[in-house]
Amino acid sequence: MAYEARNYEQLLGIEGLSDPLMKNHFTLYQGYVANTNKLADALCQMLKDGKTAAPEYAELKRRFGWEFNGMRLHEYYFGNMVKGGRDLDPASELGQKLTADFGSYDNWQKDFKGSGAMRGIGWVVLYLDPVANRMCNAWIGEHDTGHLSGGVPLLIMDVFEHAFMIDYGLKRADYIEAFFKGIDWSAVTARYTNAPKVTL
Repeated sequence: MAYEARNYEQLLGIEGLSDPLMKNHFTLYQGYVANTNKLADALCQMLKDGKTAAPEYAELKRRFGWEFNGMRLHEYYFGNMVKGGRDLDPASELGQKLTADFGSYDNWQKDFKGSGAMRGIGWVVLYLDPVANRMCNAWIGEHDTGHLSGGVPLLIMDVFEHAFMIDYGLKRADYIEAFFKGIDWSAVTARYTNAPKVTL
């Protein structure tokens, strides 16, 4: 069954991110969905044809992680934004967990923003490690590298240039501030609440 691109047009008009920027970003995301499907089909055909030992199969298999994660990370990213933003209730279970694991919400925010301001392309992810029941912010340099094994992504921020350069040029810090104004903490809370409990 093919993956289908989701519609995020409800984000048009979000404060701090122009419609041309968002439309370009949606198109890029749609490309990841299309390429994920193309690779899945090609790999399935090669499997049927008994070509799993071919170098082409190996390269397509490696490429699949790039395209799939590009698709899924964008879905997390767009999914944790909303026009006007939705605040985090500091007294909520998620708010208390951030305070417990980082010392305070402000400490978490400084670490998350600081991770996003690092030089390079990539993503910043607030992960829940369900084994240790701990949260941490992580940097993903490329879509298919840097993920924390078993980690549950709760909040995703895209810091590839396509996410901000049309509006902000090289002023990544200004983009990060705009992103924070649009965080939908209710979506992040739902991810946290629905995270699996895991033991090894």
